Amino acid sequence: MSLEQDIMSAMKDAMRAKDQVALRALRAVKSALIIQKTEVGGSSEMSKEDEMKLLQKLVKQRKDSADIFSKQNREDLAQPELEEIEVIGKFLPEAMSEEEIEIIVKETITSLGAEGMKDMGKVMGVVSGKLAGKADGKTISVLVRNNLS
Repeated sequence: MSLEQDIMSAMKDAMRAKDQVALRALRAVKSALIIQKTEVGGSSEMSKEDEMKLLQKLVKQRKDSADIFSKQNREDLAQPELEEIEVIGKFLPEAMSEEEIEIIVKETITSLGAEGMKDMGKVMGVVSGKLAGKADGKTISVLVRNNLS
């Protein structure tokens, strides 16, 4: 089943349960999917990788917003963002732990023969490709930086 079908099914369930938080998050995902499809051109199916990137982008946007709201002591605005992250996160694959990510980073550094910060771009490209959808880019970047310096 495609992501769009999963979202529609979850929206129906949220409507039946009168779950406004889930419904708001799912409508945002559906809207983003429609926008992405029209930008690509037509009603072509998106690849799983593109769907995961889109979901990660939506989660990141909400995390950033929640962080800003929290810094401004606006927990009333941060809480809905965090709730939406939880709903959208159900459609993402299980995230890897930092330890698992660090193992892959170290293996990649060794296999590429990277020797310092000048090789960070090469390492980031390979690791990001391997961990697409399973790890946050910021976490990967911090671990690569720590292991190269």
